[in-house]
Amino acid sequence: MIVVMKEGCTKEQVDRVVHLIREMNLKDHVIVGTERTVVAVIGDDRYKDRTVLESSAGVDRVVPILAPYKIASRQTHPEPSVIPLGGKLGTTVGGRRICVMAGPCSVESRTQCLEVAHAVKEAGANVLRGGAFKPRTNPYEFQGLGEKGLEILAEAREQTGLPIVTEVMSVEQVLLVAKYADVLQIGTRNMHNFNLLTAVGKTNKPVLLKRGWSAKLDEFLLAAEYIIQSGNPDVILCERGIRTHEEYVRNTLPLAIIPAVKRESHLPIIVDPAHGTGHAYMVPAMCRASIAAGADGLMVEVHADPEHALTDGAQSLTPKAFAEMMKELAAVAAAVGRQV
Repeated sequence: MIVVMKEGCTKEQVDRVVHLIREMNLKDHVIVGTERTVVAVIGDDRYKDRTVLESSAGVDRVVPILAPYKIASRQTHPEPSVIPLGGKLGTTVGGRRICVMAGPCSVESRTQCLEVAHAVKEAGANVLRGGAFKPRTNPYEFQGLGEKGLEILAEAREQTGLPIVTEVMSVEQVLLVAKYADVLQIGTRNMHNFNLLTAVGKTNKPVLLKRGWSAKLDEFLLAAEYIIQSGNPDVILCERGIRTHEEYVRNTLPLAIIPAVKRESHLPIIVDPAHGTGHAYMVPAMCRASIAAGADGLMVEVHADPEHALTDGAQSLTPKAFAEMMKELAAVAAAVGRQV
């Protein structure tokens, strides 16, 4: 349930509601909106006496929430969230501006990463993406440069001003990756790794949460709930395709999830059409479609020499192709009242 406070309620009244919630052995999550303050009640509240809260000073009403994801729900937080990503440029995800995250699938060398970083920055990207730790289905494939890759990403940020997003694969890596990265990425394989979700929820870094390749919408939002209820409200959802019977694409990219998320949750959602298709020639079209469907951002893989990329070359754009696509995206964004 959520406790909706009256307009003009005092801090003391909110604190009293929080105290009553904790007396019920439940957790609280205070959300201060532009017009109202709402206190989300977290935990099994089915057998709790709501009248105790309803009669407290400053309370307007108590509303039950049927969705299992309480804090990620739009009922709790009616206004769409805008997530600040840090860095010198004041980059955000959500709001009118489309956030474009671009860069190599994996950091292969200092020269490769810096070349791509400058190219995507010049073309209009807002965030540099790149993998230092790479989860690979085949244990013999390139698995990233580790901390050396993080150091290279940090240097690229220093040169370009772009905040960096990179994947963290285990609880043990959280502090190390958070030391370098502006945004912590949870990959599709780890969407159900609840210990890892809790660990990144205890950091002060925004989290990019990729949808599991077989996850339903409820499961996706409940994974986000793990992060938020651990103390970190800055969660960005990422649709990266789901596994189906179809074989001409790497994954099936279900863009219908964008309006569904917008209806159910206040969290921003971006789309990764590289993993969603597996083919570079499809990426521009799916980027355009994502913006038209209401996505708040895009994640695009860019490599100066895709044919010799150590990971995911087939779905990577060249810097030239990325720059051309960015010009096309500006027109689509303008048509739906957004900007790139």
